Amino acid sequence: MNTQQHLLAILDDVLSLEGRAKDFTVDTALLGAIPELDSMAVVSLITALEEQFGIVVDDDEIDGATFATVGALLDFVNGKLAA
Repeated sequence: MNTQQHLLAILDDVLSLEGRAKDFTVDTALLGAIPELDSMAVVSLITALEEQFGIVVDDDEIDGATFATVGALLDFVNGKLAA
């Protein structure tokens, strides 16, 4: 499973999307477009990303732009994995 597929699986699980995330592309809007992605879900998503990818996300590293699209979130995760 590549990073994008893994990320989509995490999104699907954390947001309880019941398989809808499998159709997401890098251009799919997230924050503000997916009703399930509220402030509490963002916290759960960050925790899941840290656990699943073995990364640490500091509060000052993220903002709304990080969760704007699947591609933005994927870029963030890839950047953390490369560090």
